[in-house]
Amino acid sequence: MTIVTGNKPDYFLVGLGEILWDLLPGGKRLGGAPANFAYQAQSLGGIAAVVSCVGNDDLGHEVLRRLDDLGLDRRYVAVDRDHPTGTVTVRLNADGHPDYTIQEEVAWDYMPFSSGLQALADRADAVCYGSLCQREAVSRQTIRQFLAATNPACLRIFDINLRQAYYGRESIHVLLKLSNVFKLNDEELPVVAQLLRIGGSETDILAQLVERYALRLIALTKARDGSRLYGSGEDSAHRGYPADIADTVGAGDSFTAALTLGLLRGHSLERINEHANRVASFVCTQPGAMPSLPAALAQAD
Repeated sequence: MTIVTGNKPDYFLVGLGEILWDLLPGGKRLGGAPANFAYQAQSLGGIAAVVSCVGNDDLGHEVLRRLDDLGLDRRYVAVDRDHPTGTVTVRLNADGHPDYTIQEEVAWDYMPFSSGLQALADRADAVCYGSLCQREAVSRQTIRQFLAATNPACLRIFDINLRQAYYGRESIHVLLKLSNVFKLNDEELPVVAQLLRIGGSETDILAQLVERYALRLIALTKARDGSRLYGSGEDSAHRGYPADIADTVGAGDSFTAALTLGLLRGHSLERINEHANRVASFVCTQPGAMPSLPAALAQAD
């Protein structure tokens, strides 16, 4: 539900899925793509909530305190007494690109659906989710119920985030059918194309995805080479911005947050692409997934 304060609307966005601790070489940091998205969406002027699940343990309690410190609405983060809070060991290569070892059988695999989530879904202007949280049946069903409960105008952004072997053709196909915006990177594109039996050039694949799944837009990120935003009758390419990389953790999620708010605000694809690349480039210069954005980026409208 869009909230108007003064003459400016505040859009309500939801990060739906895993929340966890990234165990980085420099120490642990709060992470999980949906939580990263929610944090940066709020940094960019939206109002954001996180839907996830943590364990009834010290790490889970610390997650909740951290969300409070960040000013994020965590009323929809459930507490599971039977499973631990999720952790991911993150190793960085020489270019700062992460390799993830993801703990299994953790709380975010068991997100419960509730009447509160039903009402939250109906309020949302946008919701972002990925493929990782599809790996167990409970959270998979919760995500699909949430998406089915959203209003027709809601942006449903599938930010795929392929990790390890936690994906397959059926789950990708179902989520694309429930989505109207698809975000992936240039390493994920050929994997998705092979799974969905789509061939041809990059443009051919994007065009077939848009047509097959009635997508409003596909965002294809290309690391140092920028990004491409492709929709029916629209196509915008951006070369990206050079950055002294600390690590790339969370950069794609910040891109998605800037993309989403740009779409909600009715900006042109060129303007969205430029701003999203600036935001993601800055995040690459900072350690961890949730750095504070400088005012020049956070206040861009």
